[in-house]
Amino acid sequence: MVSLNEASGSRPTRQRAGIKEWAGLAVLALPTALLGLDVTILYLALPALAADLQPSSTEALWIMDAYGFMIAGFLITMGTLGDRIGRRRLLMIGAVAFGVTSVIAAFSTSVAMLIAARAVLGVAGATLMPSTLALISNMFGDVRQRALAIGIWATMFALGMALGPVVGGVLLERFWWGSAFLIALPVVVVLLIAAPILLPEYRAHRSGPLDLASVLLSLAAVLPAVYGVKEVAKSGLEPVPVLALVLGGMLALAFVRRQKRLADPLLDMRLFGSRTFSAALIVLLVGLVGVSGVMLLVTQYLQLVAGLTPLAAGLWMGPPALMMVLAGIVAPLIARRIRPGYVVGAALTLSTLGYWLLATVDVNSSGVGLAIAGFSLVYLGLGTIAALGTDLVVGAAPAEKAGSASAMSEMVQELGVALGVALLGSLATFVYRAQFSATMADGKAAGVAGIVEESLWATVSAGESLPSGVLLEAQQAFTAGLNVTATVGGIAILVLAVVSIVSLRHVGAIGGEVQDQSIEKGEPCSLC
Repeated sequence: MVSLNEASGSRPTRQRAGIKEWAGLAVLALPTALLGLDVTILYLALPALAADLQPSSTEALWIMDAYGFMIAGFLITMGTLGDRIGRRRLLMIGAVAFGVTSVIAAFSTSVAMLIAARAVLGVAGATLMPSTLALISNMFGDVRQRALAIGIWATMFALGMALGPVVGGVLLERFWWGSAFLIALPVVVVLLIAAPILLPEYRAHRSGPLDLASVLLSLAAVLPAVYGVKEVAKSGLEPVPVLALVLGGMLALAFVRRQKRLADPLLDMRLFGSRTFSAALIVLLVGLVGVSGVMLLVTQYLQLVAGLTPLAAGLWMGPPALMMVLAGIVAPLIARRIRPGYVVGAALTLSTLGYWLLATVDVNSSGVGLAIAGFSLVYLGLGTIAALGTDLVVGAAPAEKAGSASAMSEMVQELGVALGVALLGSLATFVYRAQFSATMADGKAAGVAGIVEESLWATVSAGESLPSGVLLEAQQAFTAGLNVTATVGGIAILVLAVVSIVSLRHVGAIGGEVQDQSIEKGEPCSLC
């Protein structure tokens, strides 16, 4: 098999970046942070949004994760499209679309309108994410500088996720829930002005036209699988969701087979011939599932159980955000001396302590401190895997495939966020309803059982109409759901820590002599 680097030219390893490149990184950081912000900014806005639009619990989940699922569905297509038409050009087109759709979302008048706007925002976001990361791979040729730049980039996305509740809290203190979407507008304006000045254009040479059949197959594989996962998590192994999962799997196999036959595929399957590439993707996917699932629950706990205002709850999320920033910047520096697999494994092990703390949270006054301390450790692991995992994925690909590699990295992260909300959120809902049914067996809440069993935010909205003691029982049931979810997440992350050490132990320190060379040597690809 011809190696990818032989076919398209090896990436330069010692081209030092200057002031213009670092200024360009600052420009790319803006849409990156915005995309992360848009993932989580509705976490604190959900109660206010729910009071206005009155979504069901299923609709509320769709409002939260339609954005992430659509990004995941379109990332491969957009990453490859950027390689063909120009990464900077696609970045600017996507920015305009993101700004326009954000205005539509802000002034949505129905649940369906908001869900549709969030879905279109996901498509627009899919044009931005691979473009930003692929441009970094063009601008920073030196491997150590590239690792630090990607660490900063990943930190900005993760920081956006962490600051979403903070920004949402500040905005909700003064404005309506739709204001959370309008913060995209100044970012889009700055990007459109600065990008032509500071960012280079890059287009892959000798690339053929985009294969529309592959685009349709990728979407047809992702969307039924997404539906199946959501419905199975919510309702169990019902026939329709199971059939959707089977259909998604069959179409995914058809997509892979088509890519192997094409001379210029939408996704070059030889990328998976690198152990580093494949292992790093697994780390990113599983790590983001755990984090995003508990993030939604922690932000709701602060408001609906601890009784904090949106602003106060958002400010309490500051320490976890600081921990993430610290990990995202320091981890690439440590990885210059210690193998990245060991750094990732150690950080994830520390994260399991955070999940354990979340598993001990209760409704008492000490619960807020435990929740924030635990979530800070969870974010320590997130910052590390976001920085090092992304660099390992992008670094394993040649320059002309940077868009595709970037798309894969971001697709698994976005899919991890959405799956975390769907799976762990559904687990918490199941525990909440089971716990409430057990504690309310005396019929005390019979008159409002439908409201209480719907969700905790619906219970809180009912307010004084609830019988005495029902709200406390509902808060305890919700906290039990958080405890169980954190326990499950902690076990998964501990296993992931071991997997990271074992599967990435062959990767040398960044800039060192020992690196993964499976693609360059032309080792067989299990998918080829």
